[in-house]
Amino acid sequence: MPIIDLPQGQVQYRLAGPDDSAHPPVVFLHGLLVNCELWTAVADCLAARGIRSYALDLPLGSHSTALRPDADLSPRGVARLIIAFFEILGLTDVTLVGNDTGTALCQFVIDIDDTRVGRLVLTDGDAFDQFPPAPLSAVFRLGRRPAGVYALMSMMRPAWIRQRVQGQNASRPLDPALTRRWVTPALADRGVRRDTAKFLRGVDPAELHEVSSRLRRFAKPVVLLWGDADKFFTIDLAHRLREAFPEARLVEIPGGRTFFPLDEPQWVADEIHSVLQCR
Repeated sequence: MPIIDLPQGQVQYRLAGPDDSAHPPVVFLHGLLVNCELWTAVADCLAARGIRSYALDLPLGSHSTALRPDADLSPRGVARLIIAFFEILGLTDVTLVGNDTGTALCQFVIDIDDTRVGRLVLTDGDAFDQFPPAPLSAVFRLGRRPAGVYALMSMMRPAWIRQRVQGQNASRPLDPALTRRWVTPALADRGVRRDTAKFLRGVDPAELHEVSSRLRRFAKPVVLLWGDADKFFTIDLAHRLREAFPEARLVEIPGGRTFFPLDEPQWVADEIHSVLQCR
């Protein structure tokens, strides 16, 4: 995958689609303890339609390269990293797509500077004071120290445990090789563990709630794709988000859970393609 030098350090990203695409670029943001592979199938569906996309490997626990020790990796700091990515690559009129923690990061991005964002596609993820969802609070607390991140990932070494834990987020069985790639970086690299703990220490539900209260300032097209079977990010959260934006459309995914981009990549790609027509 390509690597870009940002002020915070080197970040890998996956490119898909033609470099001479006539469509605005799409940028994908994943959540905690997964990587950009969450979006591979969606990106490939878009590439078949001539749409170019960029899926960042964010410093959220499954990234292969640790960032600078002094990098600000709070949620707002990671949002600035994403904005720097836009600026260095010259991306404008971006369709910004988030899932899980990435949905919160999308909100931080537009709160800081939305000039390069043309539209949003938000899927099941954090919003308002649900950062994290209550069932994951203990995980977030444990992960605030590098040793805690190592303990969490060590528990996920056995494939059957990974499949059981992550399987809650998908309607179909996940590839064990994929979930292994999600846990390996934090087990192998203390810098990755440091980055992850730094992000988790910066998570403040009151801060996201404040950001979510300003979403009405984003007067550009927004699509909310939300699974109605998600026990972490329930559908009522999507309804609250729809009311928070001045122009938002909600699409409910029957039986969808948090990782429905893995389950329904064509559906997600279709909705992204549809919102790309909005100017």
